[in-house]
Amino acid sequence: MLITDRARLRGRSPEEVASQAVDGGVCAVQLREKDLEGGELYHLAVGLHSVLRGRALFLVNDRVDVALAAGADGVHLPEHGLPGRAVREMVGEACIVGRSVHSVEAAVRAEAEGADFVEVGAVYETASKPGAAPAGVELVRAVAEAVHVPVVAVGGITAEKVAEVVEAGADGIAVIGAILDADDLTVAAERLRRALDEAYELT
Repeated sequence: MLITDRARLRGRSPEEVASQAVDGGVCAVQLREKDLEGGELYHLAVGLHSVLRGRALFLVNDRVDVALAAGADGVHLPEHGLPGRAVREMVGEACIVGRSVHSVEAAVRAEAEGADFVEVGAVYETASKPGAAPAGVELVRAVAEAVHVPVVAVGGITAEKVAEVVEAGADGIAVIGAILDADDLTVAAERLRRALDEAYELT
């Protein structure tokens, strides 16, 4: 999963970045732009969804209203965001609902409230959350052992670290810098995809 960050586009459009990342093997894109007002976020969501439709899943972070209005495939909730059951009533069973978690307890609660997957982190140090202490792969392992829904590891993950998080129980990864900071987005995504495929074969 690619998580968007407009501050790291380096002159490229969000649509261009998402499309190139999907060309390299990204299978889901999460629109996460917390500073945008609803109207701006909606227009960005519509543009991204038009590029991604039929190619990759498209999720909107936190804003259930924007996700519904833009026809997104799902919504990704922060750990202390809206209750999962309330969101499920709004979006229906067909919509994907993910939840960020930072503890085993939060992961278990998210699953009980109907989350389709949990995103665990930050696993390693990351520029996206400066000063935050990394949770480490042990949290990934503990969450994977405690829940039955897919576990997505996030935070400072590079191609070299993919095998470690998959071995710990992650079913997938979410990244920002590992793709957005690269000169060639497609090649960067291909490296991550290849690392994931190789790690899956070993587990």
